Parts: sequence; C-alpha cells; structure tokens
Amino acid sequence: MPVHCLQSPVLAGCAALATMGALILYLREPSGYGKYTGSVTAATHLSARAAWFLQELPSFAVPAWMLLGQTRALLGPPGTVLLGLFCAHYFHRTFIYALLSRGRPFPIGILIKGFVFCMGNGFLQSYYLIYCADYPAEWYTDIRFILGVFLFIFGMGINIHSDYILYQLRKPGEIIYKIPQGGLFTYVSGANFLGEIIEWIGFALATWSLPGLAFAFFSLCFLGLRAFHHHRFYLKIFEDYPKFRKALIPFIF
Repeated sequence: MPVHCLQSPVLAGCAALATMGALILYLREPSGYGKYTGSVTAATHLSARAAWFLQELPSFAVPAWMLLGQTRALLGPPGTVLLGLFCAHYFHRTFIYALLSRGRPFPIGILIKGFVFCMGNGFLQSYYLIYCADYPAEWYTDIRFILGVFLFIFGMGINIHSDYILYQLRKPGEIIYKIPQGGLFTYVSGANFLGEIIEWIGFALATWSLPGLAFAFFSLCFLGLRAFHHHRFYLKIFEDYPKFRKALIPFIF
C-alpha cells in the first residue's frame, strides 16, 4: 500500500457508508423527495433540475479535480481509469439527468444532506483510488476488472435507458404519475434503481476495494428500499398495474 495513504479515514468512511445503509433498512422509510414529499411539505423547496444538479455536482467535481491534479496519464494506472468511470456516471447525473428532470420540487433539507453525502463519498472513492489502491500490472486482464467494468457499463446503460423512459412519461409542467412501460420496467417497478445498483456492484468488483463495497451496499439499501416503496405506490394508485411486475429483481422481488 502506498506510504501516503492514511487508512484510518478510509476505514471510517466505509464504516459510515455501511452504517447509513443498515440504518436505512432498519427505518424502512423512503427519503422525503419525489413521491414522498408529503412529510416535508412545509419545507423550503428548489426546482428539481437545480436541486439534482447541486446535489450530484460534488460527486463529479471532487474526483475530476483530484484526477486533474495527477501527473500520471488518465489511461495509465487502473485506479485512475476506475475513478474515470465514477466520474462518467456522475457527469451524466449532474449535467444530463439533472437538467432533463421533470420531477417535483425538491426539499432544501434533503438537498443539503445529499450534497454532503456526495461530497464525502466522492472524496472517499477518489482518495482511495488515487492514494491507496495498489493494483498489479496485470489488473486490466484480471477477471474481476473485466467483469466489474462490464457490469458497470451494463448497469449504466439500464439506468440511462430507464430514466429516459420515465422522462418521456411527462410533458413539461406535468407532475402526474403514469405507469412506466418498456425496457426492464416490463419486469420491475424500479428499473432505474436496478441499473444503478448493478453499476455499483460492478464498480466494487472492478476496484476490489472496501470503499467500493461499502458504497455498493449503501446503494443496494437506499435504492432497493426506494424501489420497494415505488412498487407499493404504483400498486396503490393504479388498479391496472401489472400484477406480475416485481419491485426490483425480475420474477423474484
């Protein structure tokens, strides 16, 4: 392990991610944005586009800034390539997904929590991959790297395609809910969430790191619970909602 890597902050960050994930499952309550703003209706809100942009920005800006500070080539060490994948996901979330959003106004309090989380996780993943990761020269041909990158790209494709389906459901200014159709929505209510979970499982495998694993676990808890609540919401408001459709995992859950 590189001598300039401080392991204590990395371990603390991983423990924090795992604890937050477990706490989310324990509380079983969805975060209060989107469909679930009812509990925070008195709070100050921001437009969905502005809120998503500001919330996701640190997850792109922090690793991008740290990558730019490296004298090594971006396509050189595996750690910088893997961090580049992390940046690619959050570039899309910050500059494309956020600016196309047609969601409900976003509570400021939730935005601040999300901003702090994205700042902390962005730094954790970046710090580990730049200063702590020590991959062998043959890592690019390792099955963990190959399969992990495949899953990351595959999951990102599902996530982007599913978000596009959701985007197409509403006309500008609409806030009504409709049944999503097509793609993995044929089988699950949380197709977009499933895609992102697959991404971070792939990232954890490709990085073979504790921070990657902790983030994948948090994502599974947070997004999986949100998929469950979405599924229950759809069943409640749509009498004709497909009965064979599951919440997150086709044919299973």
